[in-house]
Amino acid sequence: MAIVGPSGSGKSTLLGLLAGLDTPSAGDIRLLGRSLAGLDEDGRARLRAGRVGFVFQSFQLVPGLTALENVMLPLELAGRSDVRSQATAALEQVGLADRADHASSQLSGGEQQRVALARAFAVDPAILFADEPTGNLDQRTGEQVIDILFQLRADHGTTLLLVTHDHSVASRCDRRLAMVDGGISEAA
Repeated sequence: MAIVGPSGSGKSTLLGLLAGLDTPSAGDIRLLGRSLAGLDEDGRARLRAGRVGFVFQSFQLVPGLTALENVMLPLELAGRSDVRSQATAALEQVGLADRADHASSQLSGGEQQRVALARAFAVDPAILFADEPTGNLDQRTGEQVIDILFQLRADHGTTLLLVTHDHSVASRCDRRLAMVDGGISEAA
């Protein structure tokens, strides 16, 4: 599902609330069938671990870690075994096995976003939240990243909730919602 709308309409805020990264001032949000109400940050993190993936506009790679180490991190946090081989396989899926030992600062923006995709899908998430994943990329690189995102989504059977300004990207989703001034409606 895509969420589209003008800047400042609340798309990223909604995504943060749905993912349990932020807490609502009122109401209840259910993630993976469980209410987030009453869960502290650690409880929300445990609920997300190994079942929820994230891809952000600004990549959010951990500085000082290699591409491989960035992909290994959520696997380790989820308590998975054989994290190195799983992370290596995830980097292969995004075409970056040859860049595994490079620090994030040594990677181009498109490569950093592909590492972020590998990291997000390495845990085989039930749901992936993506906030403007091509916002910091040129058009050609952005199209390549989106192709990889949708291929990984299909390969993993992951539910994708995508915030985007790009209507051509939104049109690739099964459903589109529009946000205007904090309100939501079906988009064409």
